[in-house]
Amino acid sequence: MTALAIPEPLLAGLYAHALTAFPDEACGYLTGPRGAAAVDAMVACRNAQPDGEHPIAPARGADTGFVIAGAELLAFARTFDSSHPARIVYHSHTNGRAYLSDVDREMALASGYPVHHLVIGLTAAGVTEVAQFDETLAEIARWNPHVR
Repeated sequence: MTALAIPEPLLAGLYAHALTAFPDEACGYLTGPRGAAAVDAMVACRNAQPDGEHPIAPARGADTGFVIAGAELLAFARTFDSSHPARIVYHSHTNGRAYLSDVDREMALASGYPVHHLVIGLTAAGVTEVAQFDETLAEIARWNPHVR
């Protein structure tokens, strides 16, 4: 599977969202034309993890978990009926590493949404690494932007 291209202005927006949310995890999704090899819009979401809305790990804090819920989850789901669906779900990890945790994998597989996943690793010093995973959760791209 080939990674979906993410234009530099969107990457800058993703990094800014992650840095602003720190020390909590940031989350949201990227949309793009159905079947295109790239995304072209970003939708930043509120991390509802502190509200205990996570179906698998409600006790986790926002610094170690994320969940998109409520009206934002409904808007996300509705994109799949449009010509501009969600293509990538993103979230950050505040331990500086870009990987899918066991809970991330369980949620991604249980949701059944046809999206890639992007994890932004960062620390208080800035973004350290980013990884993109396909619908099967196989890593398909990794880079080190070193954004502060």
